[in-house]
Amino acid sequence: MNLRAHPLVRMLTALALPTSDYVVFGSGPLLAHGLRTDIGDLDVVARGAAWQALTAAARPVTAPSGHGRMVRLQIEAADRWLPGFDTDRLIDMAEHHAGIPFVPLTEVRRSKLTTRRPKDRADLALIDTALTRKPFTGDL
Repeated sequence: MNLRAHPLVRMLTALALPTSDYVVFGSGPLLAHGLRTDIGDLDVVARGAAWQALTAAARPVTAPSGHGRMVRLQIEAADRWLPGFDTDRLIDMAEHHAGIPFVPLTEVRRSKLTTRRPKDRADLALIDTALTRKPFTGDL
C-alpha cells in the first residue's frame, strides 16, 4: 500500500505542517505499519507552528477526554494526548514513514491499554503480533 495515497494521509500532507511539530497517533501508526488499511480518522498531536496552523484553520474545542484542546478538520488534531503522555516526548520519538511522523507502536499499545475500550482489542492483537510479544488475549 502506498501510504501517501491514503485519503486521510493526503488530507494531512495537504496541510503542510512542519514535521518537527506534530505526530500521528491513534490508529494511524497501524496504517503506517501496514497492520490496518481501514481507519476511520487520523489523530494528530501537535505543538508549536503545527498547532498554530491548525488553530488558524479551525477553532479549538475541549477534547472529548477533557484533557487538552483539539481541532476537527478532516483529521482530529490535539495539543496533547491522554494524561501520562507528554506531547514533546511523543513528537520527538516519532518514526517517519513516507516522510510523515508517527508514534511508535509501543506508545499506541500503551495508549490502547490505558483507554481499555472494547474496540481496541483487535488493534492490540495486531500490535502485539507486530512487536512479537505474547499475543493479546482479549482480557481488558
